[in-house]
Amino acid sequence: MVTAALARFHSARGRRVRVFKVGPDFLDPTILRCSVGAPVYQLDEWMGGEAHCRRLLYEAAERADLILLEGVMGLHDGAPSNAELARSLGVPVVAVIDGEAMAQTFGAVALGLASYRPEVPWYGVLGNRVASDRHAQLLREGMPSGMRFLGALPREDECELPDRHLGLVQAEEVDDLDERLTRAAALIDATALAALPPAIEFPAVERTALTPLLEGVRIGIARDRAFSFVYQANIDLLEALGARLEFFSPLTDPMLPPVDSVYLPGGYPELHLDALTANRAFAAALLRHAQADKPLYAECGGLLYLLESVTDMRGRRAIMSGILPGNALMHARLKGLGYQSAPMPGGVLRGHTFHHSTIETTLPPAAHAERRQDRAAGEAIYVQRRVVASYFHAYFPSNPIAAARLFQPRPAARSEEEAPEPSAA
Repeated sequence: MVTAALARFHSARGRRVRVFKVGPDFLDPTILRCSVGAPVYQLDEWMGGEAHCRRLLYEAAERADLILLEGVMGLHDGAPSNAELARSLGVPVVAVIDGEAMAQTFGAVALGLASYRPEVPWYGVLGNRVASDRHAQLLREGMPSGMRFLGALPREDECELPDRHLGLVQAEEVDDLDERLTRAAALIDATALAALPPAIEFPAVERTALTPLLEGVRIGIARDRAFSFVYQANIDLLEALGARLEFFSPLTDPMLPPVDSVYLPGGYPELHLDALTANRAFAAALLRHAQADKPLYAECGGLLYLLESVTDMRGRRAIMSGILPGNALMHARLKGLGYQSAPMPGGVLRGHTFHHSTIETTLPPAAHAERRQDRAAGEAIYVQRRVVASYFHAYFPSNPIAAARLFQPRPAARSEEEAPEPSAA
């Protein structure tokens, strides 16, 4: 919310603001997008590579007065961490520290964050969830000499954002989101972050020319409250490859649009089981698409919709499309998390996995993704005719050729090296 409030504050003053989310998160960008009215891209050096991240920032800097990067987890968590990304890109860090139930210890935490890796560019520290002006004064008094204290934001229940099992509630589901953002933005005016920071420079990075492998291919992409986990960079890449994109809703549309290929991204199908079950006309249309040997690529929630049924955490079973054999069961605890590399028909794609369900199916996996951390077998990749489905979320810019092959209506004969192979693990 602090990043969204900053973006809204400066946008309201006529400044051109662009926001990025560090890491593979899908949900935070929906809130950040509403704060500026512009697409939000992920910055992930492992999924996209350093040159890709630098190019995204350079292109944003050509049009923006202010660029904000919202981190993921803590400053030094993960590999690469927020701190490492800030160092490699030369972007100064603002540490947002929850000051609730702290006084002078706040300064010790700030000092530890700033000195843990001295090579990380440091801008200052902001206190969050502060109880009163006196509390803010105590935080300021505890700051070490030379450390910039940027101010304190009060604890405001009206500014907090609701969440659920995968993270924040999607922006379109928060009815008063605009009012929350405006209220939070007003708090920025009392901090040093109301002023623009010193300018920094992003060097130019050449864009790699892409062969239009999807020239004229019509790709239908599911986009509604049940299927919304799509990287903006994935959409941009498909368009750059020449595809013509059309969006549809499995919740409300009775038919598929006239498309050559289909992309079913992840999301929250488990929250919309009644509507998905009731829309038998759409399920039948999608089945006809698959039976006609047309490409259909599904990720995570999209995979669940392709199965015969999904059972929610209350034990209620709902009928899905039945394109693939099997059933899914929702769990209260996380069942998959982390970066993975997936061997797809056209090559290896990088991405991640994050889900609360498991599936039982008689369909043997064509391959397994590989975990980044321990190289053990990752998510199963299922292939049936031209259907490719997995819990794995792919970041298409990691391998544009492999991404294109998922949607090409009539691909060239593939070699044995290109075909997914079962993981040795």
